[in-house]
Amino acid sequence: MKRVFTLIICLLLLQIVRASSSLIPASTIEQTEGRDTVIVPIINQPAPLPYQSGIFKRRLDSIKKDVPLDYNEYVQSYIDIYSHNREEMGHVLGLSKYYFPIYEKAFRDAGIPDEIKYLSIVESKLDPLAVSRVGATGPWQFMFTTAKIYGLNMDDYVDDRRDPIQATYAAAAYLKDAYQEFGDWLLAIASYNCGKSNVEHAIEKAGASDFWSIRQYLPVETRGYVPAFIAVTYVMNYYNKHNIIPQACNFAIKTDTVLVNKYVMLSTISRALNVDVQQLANLNPAYKRQIINGTLKAPRRMVIPQIDKARYGALYEALNNSNVIATVPQAMNVSYQEDKPEKTPRYHKVRRGETLSDIADDYSIDVQDLKVWNHLHSNKAVVGQTLKLSETADQQDEKPSVKHHHNYITYKVKRGDTLSGIAAKFDGASVEEIKSLNGLKKAHLQPGTTIRITRG
Repeated sequence: MKRVFTLIICLLLLQIVRASSSLIPASTIEQTEGRDTVIVPIINQPAPLPYQSGIFKRRLDSIKKDVPLDYNEYVQSYIDIYSHNREEMGHVLGLSKYYFPIYEKAFRDAGIPDEIKYLSIVESKLDPLAVSRVGATGPWQFMFTTAKIYGLNMDDYVDDRRDPIQATYAAAAYLKDAYQEFGDWLLAIASYNCGKSNVEHAIEKAGASDFWSIRQYLPVETRGYVPAFIAVTYVMNYYNKHNIIPQACNFAIKTDTVLVNKYVMLSTISRALNVDVQQLANLNPAYKRQIINGTLKAPRRMVIPQIDKARYGALYEALNNSNVIATVPQAMNVSYQEDKPEKTPRYHKVRRGETLSDIADDYSIDVQDLKVWNHLHSNKAVVGQTLKLSETADQQDEKPSVKHHHNYITYKVKRGDTLSGIAAKFDGASVEEIKSLNGLKKAHLQPGTTIRITRG
């Protein structure tokens, strides 16, 4: 009898242990390639009880505006992740008080849904200094080449990818282009992570044009990217239901903007206004050297905490008595600088003694882009190796089939072409205009098809 009783006790303890382990949130993470923007959980835990699922769905439905906020097990897995990271989400809520008004204005000006502002949390947790392992930078995690296409400037003094205002307008422009191409906000958001061509190929394979139908054909990271966006949107609206407490923003929320037409150090402004220089750096993250590099022809924006009008005299004095001299670093290897052609070639053959940094500097491109374009996993440059100097180098080898007519140009579509990519090749062209001129209803383009483009 004693043995039977002992056996029963053991079985009960085993059931309790199993039940307890099932309550632990899934923490296993799949390692993915990409911009370090999302974590991809392996869903190996029980689904929420039916009444709990109903609560999450009703809450998402209640905050839905223009962007679909679907509820399923993928979204739930990310709700679990974000809602359990209470301290981190509390910090993000504090930062949102400063950044979200900036995002909302840019999105309103661009005519895209306000709720897409939450995507920046998935990208960078609202950190303007965030840099992924492949070089995506800033609150919206722009790669160097894409940033250039959308008008952001990167040089020795400034990286506009880190400017919350400039970068948000660029992100809004990208998302608007993507929406015009796909006609679906979730697909536009997916393309922000993996690129328009990957979304187009997934649409072609699935024979459908909504995210959940094409999800399995997208890169692994992107499969979790859209559910993560929906989950973040939920948590940012219902944080109080999960015991998440907003933290205070660690820099001034009320600010003024000053246009500066000369080179001025932030430390000079800091002393004049008696403001901590780190707070000025937080408000002006784009300036890599903490120097405002304004000129008479191109004044630069400086953001400062709101100050009493009586202190404007000190600010005026500091701006007008600044004696910073603009300097441009000299090339480390003069012979390479001299050999640099006026027009950037498509390829470069590595010479003895060259590094990837040397090559990137010579052609004014980003080292991380150079690595991505050539599938390199280290910073070593192999002597004799031929490197691509642009993402489209291979495509440029083929002459585009273009014929000129009186009012429009005809273009023969090649494999891998996208509407946005074609629009970028011709001045004044846009995705919407190309679709309208050619009666296109879908984003997919058939290779070999001839389309018309209005002459710029």
